[in-house]
Amino acid sequence: MSASGSSIPQRDRIERFLIEHGAEAIPHPGGTLLAHLKRVADLLAEWDADSHIQAAGLCHAAYGTDGFGQSLLDLGERATLVNLLGEQAEALVYFYGSCDRGVTYPGLDGSPVRFRDRFTGTDQHPDPAMLAAFMEITAANELDVMTQNSELAAEHGAALHGFFGRTAHLLTPKAWQACHTCLPPINP
Repeated sequence: MSASGSSIPQRDRIERFLIEHGAEAIPHPGGTLLAHLKRVADLLAEWDADSHIQAAGLCHAAYGTDGFGQSLLDLGERATLVNLLGEQAEALVYFYGSCDRGVTYPGLDGSPVRFRDRFTGTDQHPDPAMLAAFMEITAANELDVMTQNSELAAEHGAALHGFFGRTAHLLTPKAWQACHTCLPPINP
């Protein structure tokens, strides 16, 4: 039995939850939001990410994101995701969804990192493990979007290569290698 007391594997329970909350009907580059979420989780598994990071990757858009406004749950329903994923994975889903990219991304190569929560407007200095997990999901998310949409890849791929190059210290070697290989470098 899993930690939740169910004999159904956690990934199956999560996918069922995502379907019940409409992820299969939401358009996204490469098909549906559900297909995207599954591909992100698969990439994280390929990179040997911890199970809580894979679970968070599978639900990373549950509260919407700064780049994808549609959510599957209201923030008042966080306990639902805690029950499904566990506290550590849900905290990562919230952290990922809460990122104000315009404020946070430019300083990710600095120390300490100033992370702006777009839901509360507050700034924090996240611990290195949370920041590394966040970046691993960010890399998997962006790589999936770029591989599914050649227009977006042509428009944003080189900038993303530069972004992940600046923040490679926050990525595992497998994640950075995938970014370096799949995204075109900026031409001089």
